[in-house]
Amino acid sequence: MSLHSDAIADWIVLISAPGIGPRTAARLLDRYGTPGAVVGASRDDLSEAGLAPAAIASLKQPDAAAIERIFAWGAQPDAHILTRADTRYPALLAEIPDAPPVLYVRGDPTLLSEPQIAVVGSRNPTPSGLEITRDFARRLASDGLLITSGLATGVDGAAHAGALETGRTIAVLGTGPDLVYPAVHRALARRIADGGALVSEFPPGQGPSARNFPRRNRIISGLGVGVLVTEAALKSGSLITARLALEQGREVFAVPGSIRNPLSRGCHALIRDGAKLVEDPSEIIAELAPMLRGLLAAGGPDASRAAASVSSAADRGGANAMDADYRALLDVMGFEPVATDELILRSGRSAREVSSMLLVLELEGHVSSAPGGRFCRLGS
Repeated sequence: MSLHSDAIADWIVLISAPGIGPRTAARLLDRYGTPGAVVGASRDDLSEAGLAPAAIASLKQPDAAAIERIFAWGAQPDAHILTRADTRYPALLAEIPDAPPVLYVRGDPTLLSEPQIAVVGSRNPTPSGLEITRDFARRLASDGLLITSGLATGVDGAAHAGALETGRTIAVLGTGPDLVYPAVHRALARRIADGGALVSEFPPGQGPSARNFPRRNRIISGLGVGVLVTEAALKSGSLITARLALEQGREVFAVPGSIRNPLSRGCHALIRDGAKLVEDPSEIIAELAPMLRGLLAAGGPDASRAAASVSSAADRGGANAMDADYRALLDVMGFEPVATDELILRSGRSAREVSSMLLVLELEGHVSSAPGGRFCRLGS
């Protein structure tokens, strides 16, 4: 599909019309079938469909210059425009009732379909909260999960930075894909785009707006299999993200803290409401194992090595038919706790390959993660 195809333009025209958000767009697509059919419908028919005059006028006379600016952005290296019709559009996100019709991505768009967990929390965390966030993100990323967050100061920034130490991360923006907010995270955003992805439902040129940041929270939770809140006050955007995750059928995890720390109260409230209390990243992997097995086994054109391996192991009966590559990794691991970096040296494999293999081995019960980002072999 050409970047300048009429099909992509029709998606942009549809979602750019005033009063047409994700839910209204979905309703119109149910009625007409395609964005092109919506745009091509008569004014009377669109009025009968419940659209206001301003929305109809915008569909009939779209802002051609604005569309050209979007296409100009999309023509840049590592810039991608994903519509709901694109095979690269993440399947998990597509399941939520208000999934964005269009996504703008800087970096690798296939990563949006990889297994991931959101890590969110306070914009003004304690030093302990920052340390815990970075450690959890580092270790979960080393297990092969992508870390998703919102690029805000505080916990979000620590989550992205921790993930980049051992793996990859995705930042969901509250601005257009060509802007970074807050500006202090410009360098971090470049690192994320180089090794992960920046994603937004807002078009290029869209600056920061207070109403946009709560909206992006549903994408943060909708992309992954769960949400981890490491430190948050009782009234915070992180709790909004966590509750959206529950509504979307995702798992919610919370790190407990001191009863004297006001930034622990949000986590404690989530735990009282049913979130799972976690003290170590390995507890998250263990809890998510059944869901991850199903997700990875589903595979798909953009499935990672981990996805293909779990699916293959499940088809062959799991632990009783282990791939020779995985057996070799266990052999070089030995029976003492070993760091991922050491396993990379011993096995001669890439960091990404070893991380994915360790995730599979942990899901299948052959290894467990230990403090300090190390792994222990279980059994023979």
